[in-house]
Amino acid sequence: QVQLVESGGALVQAGGSLRLSCAASVRNFDDYAMGWFRQTPGKGREFVAGINWDGDKTNYEDSVKGRFTISRDNANNMVYLQMNALEADDAATYFCAGRRQWTYVTNEALYDFWGQGTQVAVSS
Repeated sequence: QVQLVESGGALVQAGGSLRLSCAASVRNFDDYAMGWFRQTPGKGREFVAGINWDGDKTNYEDSVKGRFTISRDNANNMVYLQMNALEADDAATYFCAGRRQWTYVTNEALYDFWGQGTQVAVSS
């Protein structure tokens, strides 16, 4: 059973930065592509960023390109989301997700494991 635990969510001022972390309790973490999704009340989960098994390829939702960076540390079973220049529209609950494939996808239905989420609030 894979467990994912996110941390790092907080209240931040617009224009500020946060780094979200996701700790994975799993053997062979590098067998998994990882993603970050976010959700606001009344809406479905939205793809934010994805990273393949070795960190060589990444992808971002258009609104976060140039501001967010996804990375991973396979030696320590960690995935990160560095968020800079935060905007009011970035406020959401952020979820870490994993799939036992080498490549990420943007479709949440194709991820096998999810964390419990961490909340990001942005004040203007």
